[in-house]
Amino acid sequence: MLQARRKVLATILAIWGVAATAEEVDLLAFGDSLTAGYGLIETEGFVPQLRDWLAAQGHEVRVVNAGVSGDTTAGGAARIGWSLTPEIDAMILTLGGNDLLRGIDPAVTRANLDTILSEAEAHGVSVLVVGLRAPDNYGPEYKTAFDAIYPDLAEDYGALYEPSFFAGLGEDDPREARQYFQPDGIHPNADGVRRIIEALGPRVIGLITGAE
Repeated sequence: MLQARRKVLATILAIWGVAATAEEVDLLAFGDSLTAGYGLIETEGFVPQLRDWLAAQGHEVRVVNAGVSGDTTAGGAARIGWSLTPEIDAMILTLGGNDLLRGIDPAVTRANLDTILSEAEAHGVSVLVVGLRAPDNYGPEYKTAFDAIYPDLAEDYGALYEPSFFAGLGEDDPREARQYFQPDGIHPNADGVRRIIEALGPRVIGLITGAE
């Protein structure tokens, strides 16, 4: 009788264990048009492709598209509080591109991103900070100040860090990378998004497995 009870208990615990590992993770993709999927049909955008890629790797993740085209870090700081709804476990932060396009003072960008990360910390949400690099034509002082924002803040908050959103596009060779962009030269095409996710995906898995 005792042995039978032990077997039943072991079965119950095994079922609970499977249920726990299969529990869906809620991931907030918080960014601008790069996250929103600007210029692409819905299934080709960053969020749907990321969700499908994660599923193919065996991870059940609900990816919430919190990308707003044209948004700056100031806009992100203004909406982060209500974007972090109670079910959110983790967040990918990809903001700053529109700050660059507008030439916003890097100190302002840093302060806004600090606000976003502080809010995530207060909500107990794990974060993957995805950086951007300023172009050389902004001058060395601007570039140095801007490029340092993302690694500095990731270290301050103990967040995961990926240096560049475009790492998967061969960005060191502009001629090579051009084929992965839409005609505007700013937003990736569907194939570009696929390559971005292949490069970024392992970092996202590290984020969500920590969240699990």
